[in-house]
Amino acid sequence: MAVSGTPKRVSILGSTGSVGRSTVALLDAAAPGEFATVALVAGRDAAGLAEQALRLRPEIAVLAEEAALPAALRARLEGSGIACAAGRDAVLEAAARPADWTMAAIVGAAGLGPVLAALGHGGTLALANKEALVCAGDIVLQAAARHGATLLPVDSEHNAIFQVLEAADPAAIERIILTASGGPFREASREQMARATPEQAVRHPVWSMGAKISIDSATMMNKGLELIEAARLFPVPEERLGVLVHPQSAVHGLVQYRDGSLLAQLGTPDMRTPIAHALAWPRRMAVALPRLDLAALGRLDFAEPDLARFPALRLAREALRAGSGAPTILNAANEVAVGLFLERRLGFLDIAAVVEDSLAALGAPEVPDLDAVLALDAAARRDAAARAARRAA
Repeated sequence: MAVSGTPKRVSILGSTGSVGRSTVALLDAAAPGEFATVALVAGRDAAGLAEQALRLRPEIAVLAEEAALPAALRARLEGSGIACAAGRDAVLEAAARPADWTMAAIVGAAGLGPVLAALGHGGTLALANKEALVCAGDIVLQAAARHGATLLPVDSEHNAIFQVLEAADPAAIERIILTASGGPFREASREQMARATPEQAVRHPVWSMGAKISIDSATMMNKGLELIEAARLFPVPEERLGVLVHPQSAVHGLVQYRDGSLLAQLGTPDMRTPIAHALAWPRRMAVALPRLDLAALGRLDFAEPDLARFPALRLAREALRAGSGAPTILNAANEVAVGLFLERRLGFLDIAAVVEDSLAALGAPEVPDLDAVLALDAAARRDAAARAARRAA
């Protein structure tokens, strides 16, 4: 851990994604000497990674894809003293480098290996990759405990709950409530959603996010994955986890207590707020963001989600109840279906249908270790791809 007066050593896994860029912006704006960057890891954006590296001066900059122009990255960083590498092994090595604080923001199941590598050196892991806890929750939590690591949630909803949760007395908690904007199709009919294009689905009304997460928000699968993540992070059973649609996205999470108190965390819908909370925890850092103006907002609306129009949320809750490998199947099938929708090879409503069929076919097999998780993930992807192909035929 960082010693008082020394820079906090920070790594960012997924630095060129939306959460990664917000984290880089916070580090860039910090006082000189407050942070020292250990590693930056990106997917395939060599130019973006090089630009970040030259600003933050990490020890190493890594591209996940070996075919993603590593020669161009080396050329851009030549003479800087910054090491660079590419490929899966390089990502894991970078994640394993000792750091006081690591942002885990690699999207999807691909982030699981780097999360486990980062947990191996202890320190604090700021978790924006919800899929790691969805696919392998017990494995991740056990690794954190084994290595003495601290897990801090960065998803705006989970970070909000973390801020208002009195975890020392779980019996006092009646209900935890995640909020959802409702996405771009909040008021759309099933018929309208059946005709939805990728361009319409990624057009989130409030948040600026990557394509995959934006599609998950449009189907409400994102909220389903967050429901599973909440069950891993917080000391309440599934039946005491709820979701409310809140289109203003001002209230990010609520906790109901047995004395009738309802505590909520509110803020401007900007990921820099939860990232900054995790980055400075247990302190708070100054962030130059517009403040939430409740008078200007005027009203806060809440509604129960419509599970008939958004079945992905129902499927996630069913997978959580089934346990074992069901959440792994849910996530893998969804990643495949979303990818095919973005490629225009699958309809919007078919995303949830493919996931439901894969869950029904594969059940909830036991996943006692990481190898079992990865094998089930691969099987679910094959199953979902085959089902999607039949729907498209």
